[in-house]
Amino acid sequence: MAHPFRRKVPPDMIGDTRPSWHLHRYLQGSANLFEENRLLKFAIAGLFGITAVLGTVIYTSNQNQRTVIVPFGAGGDLYVTGSKPSMGYLRTITRNIVSLSGTYSAYSADRQFQELLSLVHPSAYNALRDSLNRLLDELANNPTLSIATYIRTDKPVTYTDTEILAPIEKVRVIGGVIRKFRGDLRIRFVVDNGRFWLTSLSEENFSAETR
Repeated sequence: MAHPFRRKVPPDMIGDTRPSWHLHRYLQGSANLFEENRLLKFAIAGLFGITAVLGTVIYTSNQNQRTVIVPFGAGGDLYVTGSKPSMGYLRTITRNIVSLSGTYSAYSADRQFQELLSLVHPSAYNALRDSLNRLLDELANNPTLSIATYIRTDKPVTYTDTEILAPIEKVRVIGGVIRKFRGDLRIRFVVDNGRFWLTSLSEENFSAETR
């Protein structure tokens, strides 16, 4: 008795060894393989599409994320969003740069200048290092020389996306003789991957205080 659920092979194909039957089976297998390859290609294309979308989302998130940076142990509202520092960050970094670059003596200058150079962008490092080394040579020849620099309060500090212009006063003491100078310190910078980089320092419009 035949099994009720057994699939019946058409009588004309039982024991058929004709080439046409083998060709039929080959074509059917090839069609299935082609269909599977097409599905695989579709899946790979879909994965590439998803990867591209995720990459765009991650890049956008990195540009807009808030990176908290607290320089020199300071506190407060200090952060960088994308490539834009907060105003609190700019004020703090300005005070520290003015102090590191402008208030020193023969005993403290080398250590301070090394700390200042840690902020300098690699593209500007050699030029600023040479400038600071000239100051160290001057201090070596004049061990009683000391400089104190302050941000003035009679004029505002101005900020752009790449520059800080700070009105400053310098007090120069050498051999007991005190002289005061006023001018501006121009600080150029760039923010890259949430990090502040100093690119140049220049003193402008300096004049001695009249008595």
